[in-house]
Amino acid sequence: MQNQTSSPIVVIACEVFQHLFEKYINEDLLNQITFLDYGLHQVPAKLTESLQNTIDSVEEPSLIILGYGLCGNGLNGIQANNHTLLIPRADDCIAILLGSYEAYKKEFLTNPGTYYLTKGWLESGSDPLREYQGMVEKYDPETADWIMDLQYRNYKRLVFVAHTDEDFEKYRPRALEVAQYCEQWDMRYEEILGSDLFIRKLVGSLESLHEPKEDILVIPPGGEIQQSQFIR
Repeated sequence: MQNQTSSPIVVIACEVFQHLFEKYINEDLLNQITFLDYGLHQVPAKLTESLQNTIDSVEEPSLIILGYGLCGNGLNGIQANNHTLLIPRADDCIAILLGSYEAYKKEFLTNPGTYYLTKGWLESGSDPLREYQGMVEKYDPETADWIMDLQYRNYKRLVFVAHTDEDFEKYRPRALEVAQYCEQWDMRYEEILGSDLFIRKLVGSLESLHEPKEDILVIPPGGEIQQSQFIR
């Protein structure tokens, strides 16, 4: 990894990408690397606040890689301030985990009613089964069933995305528990081997910042991330 500028390099990313960034980024060349909690994507306003605060905490003008998609509009309105931001041009983390917008679009068009699981979400309890268990504690089982049915009855497929055989083996038992719970909506369970191509493109863009890229957004100092920049 090289840097066309002399600016320090900073990574701020969701924990779901930690294994991919650690694989492709030489930490010796980094000024800072921060992985934020998986659960922030559940409340976009909290994601916006946490990301902006983390960016603002970087004192020296830097080249900051954001390991996030638009994520429910959680990146909309983020200010670069005196930094340059590099961002995957993706609606959410699934496109990044699949390796490209094209792969994500193909999956969406072929199977639009798909709910995705990742090892990060399984670790953090961000899945329908854990959600149901939390609702039973907060409400009664009948109310919890009604709420869950409203949220998930239109899904037809449950897909576990991982990048290694080891991750499939480790997290498959939990994924299958979730799949068994989701059988009430006739969701079929599948597994997809993800790709690291998007992350490699993002890291590789450090070597060619001034060349236009379809999949990477470059926000200059003083700029702002806008939802419209992700529209294709």
